[in-house]
Amino acid sequence: MSVGMQIDQPETVLSPDSTIYSEEHLKQLVSEQKSRKKWLLVQPTSNTSMMVDSGTVSMPLNLLMVATLVGELFDVAFIDERLGEEVPEDFSGFDVVAITSRTLNASKAYAIGESARKQGKIVILGGVHPTMLHDEARSHCTSVVYGEIESVWTELATDVILGKMKEVYRACALKPMESMRHPDFSYALRSKSAKKYSSLIPILATKGCPVGCNFCTTPTIYGKNYRYREIDFVLDEMRYHQERLGKQKVSFSFMDDNISFRPKYFMELLEEMEKLEIRWNANISMNFLHKPEVAELAGRSGCDLMSIGFESLNPETLKSVHKGSNKLGNYEAVVRNLHKNGVAIQGYFMFGFDNESDESFQMTYDFIMKNQIEFPVFSLVTPFPGTPYFDEMKTRLRHFDWDKYDTYHYMFEPTKMSGEKLLENFVKLQREVYKGRAIMKRMKGKPVNWVWFVNYMMHRFTKKLKPEIYL
Repeated sequence: MSVGMQIDQPETVLSPDSTIYSEEHLKQLVSEQKSRKKWLLVQPTSNTSMMVDSGTVSMPLNLLMVATLVGELFDVAFIDERLGEEVPEDFSGFDVVAITSRTLNASKAYAIGESARKQGKIVILGGVHPTMLHDEARSHCTSVVYGEIESVWTELATDVILGKMKEVYRACALKPMESMRHPDFSYALRSKSAKKYSSLIPILATKGCPVGCNFCTTPTIYGKNYRYREIDFVLDEMRYHQERLGKQKVSFSFMDDNISFRPKYFMELLEEMEKLEIRWNANISMNFLHKPEVAELAGRSGCDLMSIGFESLNPETLKSVHKGSNKLGNYEAVVRNLHKNGVAIQGYFMFGFDNESDESFQMTYDFIMKNQIEFPVFSLVTPFPGTPYFDEMKTRLRHFDWDKYDTYHYMFEPTKMSGEKLLENFVKLQREVYKGRAIMKRMKGKPVNWVWFVNYMMHRFTKKLKPEIYL
């Protein structure tokens, strides 16, 4: 379940059953309530066998934004199962149970929803998986929020108060982000286990991605139109956290899927961020990172790390997944520019495509070692439900066990390599990259910081890997 925030008042809408949907009518309904309805918001853990929800976890920004929105009209309780918090068996204290879900924790979300629905509660499912498979999700809840909740909030909140819920809430148009307000972090920080959250503060500047990689869910969730907040609002939010934490050097993590798509906006934002003396990291497209001035400004503005989807060293693979922003000829220039400006790289590499070969793994190893990629991340190709790639590969998929749709399980056999050989190579590559001497070579000359610690943890983790854990 993800959210920007409300903007200007929308025009009044009259539904087919004569229900009026406007902010004014909603406020009137709220004022007429004898007591505020109570919502329970749940961030479920996953059942995957891999290290997805273990150790330090990031604050669930999307759900915090939902809590901030809901909390203006209703009472809100907030549970994050990843911290070890337990969802109650008895939901009698709540009117609405709202659960966010990705594919890998869909079965957990469905179980919570079923339990609450049996107790007569309004159950709302939102997030990536319920959006991509809303017909499936509908059978486990009262209502599905398709995409962003803020674009349907007036209608949804009105129906909650009236007790007349629709099966699916889907906006005709997504709202712009200009007036997105600060999410209230107190919903998460009041937990007794809040110390398990990462010290990185999640923040959002943009939504949407027009690129259209065929394995990506972003265009469906956030739209293909690129939307962004006013730069002053982003900076104000950063200052808010500096004041809240009582220090200047706060570290932020942008949750944007493609923060650099509008170069002018991105560069102006970084110019202003430099004045705040903060640290930051982000996921970023490669489409213009080969330009030296971009990397220079990123380093100057406090960037610690860029997360980059290199995906593959095979041009045919990049073409097959419509990853047009990745130009193999630019890979080394991108790395060189970032490293020159003190920016570390979290590089993502995927394996299991149809044209996979032994050479693919060797090329990836050579590239990582030659270019001293600080934090390589390896995944197996996972066709996520609702994407064009899923529809294309559906007849070849080994199973539809959503718990294993975590990018770390073997989904289908490539046409040019056996599944057994694929997993053998996959394990070998991870072990080799995270061997002690390989870490020392990759990290030579790098500042001693948390990236070293991540490499140490990955060294311990990869030593225990076996091909069968990916089945």
